[in-house]
Amino acid sequence: MLRYVTTNPGKVREAERYLPDGSVERLDFDYTEVQADELGPIAARGAREAYRRADAPVLVDDAGLFVEGLDGFPGPYSSYVEDTLGVERVHEIAADLDDRRAAFRCVLGFCDGEGFAASPDPVDRGERDAAAAAGPEADESDDEGASARDDPLPVKLFEGYVPGRIVAPRGDGGFGYDPIFEHDGETFAEMDTDRKNAVSHRGRALAKFAEWYADR
Repeated sequence: MLRYVTTNPGKVREAERYLPDGSVERLDFDYTEVQADELGPIAARGAREAYRRADAPVLVDDAGLFVEGLDGFPGPYSSYVEDTLGVERVHEIAADLDDRRAAFRCVLGFCDGEGFAASPDPVDRGERDAAAAAGPEADESDDEGASARDDPLPVKLFEGYVPGRIVAPRGDGGFGYDPIFEHDGETFAEMDTDRKNAVSHRGRALAKFAEWYADR
């Protein structure tokens, strides 16, 4: 059984669209989210921690909104920026840009305690990026950290990407940045659930994962 590590049941329902019936269940586990400038190290660190907790195959995701004209901001800090600045403020900042192109990105991290054969998909084989992101204040004597350094678990990474641009808020659906992100003429908040899932960054990452996982 695959454990999708999330507090959001909607993510599991989306995963069930791509995976065989009864093959995935939700694991409500609040893993440590390290600070990093990329999504991959965050998902990889979370997958390792969740695997050690569950002792079973796990899937962790990290996602964010990347605005081209802001050098990728808010990116991995999207949740924090939403909680502090707010979605409309992000639109106001981007409205003055010449380049309002943006993208939603999602990285899935899979860990089952085993290694991986070579493939075009990236594999994070250590915790150097996550350790660097944790900073010098990280507790070197921590048993969990010591275990990770002595026996790093490889994590398979799958990325989903959907291009768009930042617009004035439109639509009553969705959540987060959905009202200000337009793709193919519609904001995510204007799309119904099936349409959004069909083009979403998480859905595209899940499709890649499901194709690979079928042969795992």
